[in-house]
Amino acid sequence: MPVLAMLHPFTQLGWLAWSIHPSTVIGLAALAGIYLWRARHSPPGERLSGLRKVSFFAALFVIFASLNGPLHDLSDDYLFSAHMVQHLLLTLAMPPLFIAGIPGWMLRPLLRNRVVGAIARRVTRPFICYAIFNIVIAAWHIPDLYNAAMANHSIHIVEHLMFMAAAVLMWWPLMSPLPELPRLAYPGQMLYCFLMSLPMSIIAIYITLADHVLYPAYASAPRISPLSPMNDQLLGGLIMWVPGGLIFALIMTVVFFKWVARGDDSTAGAQVDWKPRAA
Repeated sequence: MPVLAMLHPFTQLGWLAWSIHPSTVIGLAALAGIYLWRARHSPPGERLSGLRKVSFFAALFVIFASLNGPLHDLSDDYLFSAHMVQHLLLTLAMPPLFIAGIPGWMLRPLLRNRVVGAIARRVTRPFICYAIFNIVIAAWHIPDLYNAAMANHSIHIVEHLMFMAAAVLMWWPLMSPLPELPRLAYPGQMLYCFLMSLPMSIIAIYITLADHVLYPAYASAPRISPLSPMNDQLLGGLIMWVPGGLIFALIMTVVFFKWVARGDDSTAGAQVDWKPRAA
């Protein structure tokens, strides 16, 4: 009987019947609708490729699968380690798919607005992207803020929206589809990735080596696995530390070989000044 009682919360996750949150469905449907509407109004000579469509809708699926169903339920109610998997999907898997799915011509009209253009040029500078992402990640892992998000669903929604927005900015210097808001040169991309791996590693080390449970919601959660709250926290820190670091190392390797393939041209994708066209 004790074993059945321990497994009862696990069976309540509903592995076959996903929990669906209307706010995510509405938001994703709005994004899909805007995307398809823009695709039907492409400029002459431009065409949205099938690969871009697949990439964009794969990004939407990653968001949906992360914020609904078993992973969401595990993250919110049971396991810190599951929450770290969710965060990695939202920050390291979704954004590159999202950016790769959007052609530059789809975004360019937004830059014609002087205010939007000025803000976009400022917030997509590599240092600003770096700072915004790491400040957002670090702040939301402070126990007081993290625990507030666990206790209040509205705050939790704000947390995830900030994660996704900051992560898209973080990926921008590596994948920008707009020459007006350009990518870094290949050497700069490698340095950027190396530096990006450091703050996440520091946060992960802080979580992994903590000598007490940092986030009490998981200490009082029903145990649906053999992991104790401390071991769950340890696993969560390692998930943040190891896969996060490996992804940036993989990107650096790919960028290095792309750089070598271009020979002596190390300025590809370098920053250029951009000014709006005269009306």
